[in-house]
Amino acid sequence: MSFFTDLAHQYIDGEWRPGKGSWDIIDFNPYNGEKLASITVATADEVDQAYRSAETAQHAWGETNPYARRQVLERALRIVEEREQEISDAIVAELGGTRLKAAFELHLAKEFLRESIQLALRPAGQILPSPTEGKENRVYRVPVGVVGVISPFNFPFLLSLKSVAPALALGNAVVLKPHQNTPVCGGTLVAKVFEDAGLPAGLLNVVITDIAEIGDALLEHPVPQVISFTGSDKVGRHVATVCAANLKRAVLELGGNSALIVLDDADLDYAVDAAVFSRYVHQGQVCMAANRILVDRAVEKEFTEKFVAKVASLPVGDPAAPDTVIGPLINATQAEAITSLVDQAVEDGATALLHGRAEGNLVSPSVLTGLPADAPVLSEELFGPVALVVPFDGEDEAVRIANDTPYGLSGAVHTGNIERGVRVGQRIHTGMIHINDGTVHDEPIVPFGGEKSSGLGRLNGDSMVEAFTTQKWISVQYGRSRFPF
Repeated sequence: MSFFTDLAHQYIDGEWRPGKGSWDIIDFNPYNGEKLASITVATADEVDQAYRSAETAQHAWGETNPYARRQVLERALRIVEEREQEISDAIVAELGGTRLKAAFELHLAKEFLRESIQLALRPAGQILPSPTEGKENRVYRVPVGVVGVISPFNFPFLLSLKSVAPALALGNAVVLKPHQNTPVCGGTLVAKVFEDAGLPAGLLNVVITDIAEIGDALLEHPVPQVISFTGSDKVGRHVATVCAANLKRAVLELGGNSALIVLDDADLDYAVDAAVFSRYVHQGQVCMAANRILVDRAVEKEFTEKFVAKVASLPVGDPAAPDTVIGPLINATQAEAITSLVDQAVEDGATALLHGRAEGNLVSPSVLTGLPADAPVLSEELFGPVALVVPFDGEDEAVRIANDTPYGLSGAVHTGNIERGVRVGQRIHTGMIHINDGTVHDEPIVPFGGEKSSGLGRLNGDSMVEAFTTQKWISVQYGRSRFPF
């Protein structure tokens, strides 16, 4: 099948149909500008239809034996495995992901599907004691009902599945809105996988639309009880505000400004490898990417020389070519923004050890150093192939610099002494940190999330149960209660 022809539709209540909005979202290949698809946006009325069909379908699904729900997830995993090459091709075409990146994304997507299969059986109830004689307190874990999922463009297939699959496994229905730049990989392709896996109609709906068409209808609608959002902290704050006003739970996975710290006793060659991957994987369009490379002055010169040499050798070009490491940014706006940021940083006093240039959406890597301590770029999320090398004197200064950001998602510490690394890591205000490794990691059973402006709540493993179920207390009185009047 041709994903970009057959799946360029809305998917509501088990039907593939055109949107009824007044304009189209055009899906482009960010590398060569080829038009992949044209999709008429969904209206607020269609969002309502999606939520209402989800609400209707969820009642029976929530009562379905979890072993039967698990079978749907098992079939979805087999479908992804069977169509892996086609899905990889779509990732390369729609978001400019390299072959390496597509393989990385699909590996994780399969792992998260495997974990979702297990999640179907994870919720457990409790029987709790009561001070009242003859009373039994039963606490049940039940689905929240309907979950709204809003996914980003950088890992669209993975990050849509990451919320959609657990929510379904736990007995919920879902309405998914993918990013406008990745409507197929992040939206309708996910729907097709589950449709072919036998998921009953109405349980997963995909609406391709934009706030310009629907406003906050996706967030304010009375049906969804949880909104799972992955994206920028600016939009995340708005999502949180609207959800709070409507008494909904929000799970927010937002931006980052991670630091990879190289201590004076680190294995420098290994640290260089980790830093280059952590900064330049998927052109730096990763929330966990190591924007800032902090290096002890004792090893700064040697590390920086090796780091710059390796970055300069990274192949830039067609993401479909097997050896390409740096492909295109998602769109021209992002390419212009990142090149302007580098130019401004140099104008403000930074030294460009490599000064990347743009050719269309292709932006070659930059490495900046000598940044003033108050340089705005040090506190921003850099969604592009730009690394900032910052020297420090001793652990205390490294910790201070690493924490000098409104974000707190990921990080890494490189050292020859594991426990030293753990001690430093414990002082960094992030939700995740990795000793002698890169900053870009996600594993299905480990709590994933950030502190400060990097989000609210956690995903993965048991955190999925917390996110997509709620507790219900049913007490049973054996015999007769005594009432005061």
